[in-house]
Amino acid sequence: MAKGVGVQTIRRLVSAIGSEKEVFQCPMKELEEIPGIGAVIAKSIKDPQLLKRAEKEIRFLQRTGAEAIPFGSDEYPQRMKECVDAPYILYTKGKMMLNGGHFIGIVGTRKMSPYGKSVCEEIVTSLAKKYPDLSVISGLAYGVDGCAHKKAVELGIQTIGVVGHGLDMLYPARHRALSNKMLERGGLVTEFRSECIVDKKNFVSRNRIIAGLCDVILVVESGEKGGALFTAEFANSYNKDVCAIPGRIGDIYSAGCNKLIKNHQATMVESAEEIEQLMNWDITETEQPVMNISRFMQLTDQEKIIVEALQMGDKMDMNQIVRKTQIPFGQLSSLLFDMEMKDIVCSAPGNIYFLPRH
Repeated sequence: MAKGVGVQTIRRLVSAIGSEKEVFQCPMKELEEIPGIGAVIAKSIKDPQLLKRAEKEIRFLQRTGAEAIPFGSDEYPQRMKECVDAPYILYTKGKMMLNGGHFIGIVGTRKMSPYGKSVCEEIVTSLAKKYPDLSVISGLAYGVDGCAHKKAVELGIQTIGVVGHGLDMLYPARHRALSNKMLERGGLVTEFRSECIVDKKNFVSRNRIIAGLCDVILVVESGEKGGALFTAEFANSYNKDVCAIPGRIGDIYSAGCNKLIKNHQATMVESAEEIEQLMNWDITETEQPVMNISRFMQLTDQEKIIVEALQMGDKMDMNQIVRKTQIPFGQLSSLLFDMEMKDIVCSAPGNIYFLPRH
């Protein structure tokens, strides 16, 4: 909440001083001397109103049943952690699982056509039948967003709406009933605290969170300009997969999708099966991985622990492997990278790891 303090500054402060708590206990003079901080930011951090406002926010969260998930928490979405501009805190409300599973972001125009609605519902339905752990992420706007959320609720799968404001309000208000249903399996996510000023730029900013939370982004329909294209742009910058539904030449709300495809910023897809193939989700889940014995004998002790854990659970995300192996997160990340280079493990989007099937 301190003026002039963004995500990178927070990370710099915590790295230099040791913890968030120590940042606020640090003398003003020492804060000023940290590279990139200076007198103005140090004064902002020392503002006595800052902690009072934070206390007020905590009371709001407790009163409403919402939560604040800091970047360092195991509950923080691992997919988002990989993004350079990940929010330092995410505010959530609902019953949601932010790690593991198959996460797809579905975005598009607010003025959806019957064609777009049909395609959106068909893809969500097909994927949900095959992947009960499917999560549909969108922006809770009218049109494609609302269609994706509604179909997910109808099918009983997790759906998460990323909003461009605090959890003390809802925009658009007409989606209040829908958002209440989403709270049972999924819910709302935002980087904005309560009582924040709602600004147009907030909704552009929230699009990066939709992209960051997902394995893949699907653009169903979009004009030549619009939030869906911002989401696709963010996803591409994060090296995430982007796919788009093609439309007829001249259709206003297919122009954006066709442009993404033409400029090689999205893969053209026409069905759920093509999304599965793009993401390698169509690998038979029940097929048990078999590790070559000679390769197993060459593993280090820690590599053997990781392999044994993966043999128990087939596909696992980083948090699951940490719990199974008790290897610290940072060390595990380095080990998995080395193991992937040696073809001992394979990875999938969202920091999912599994053993090669040979």
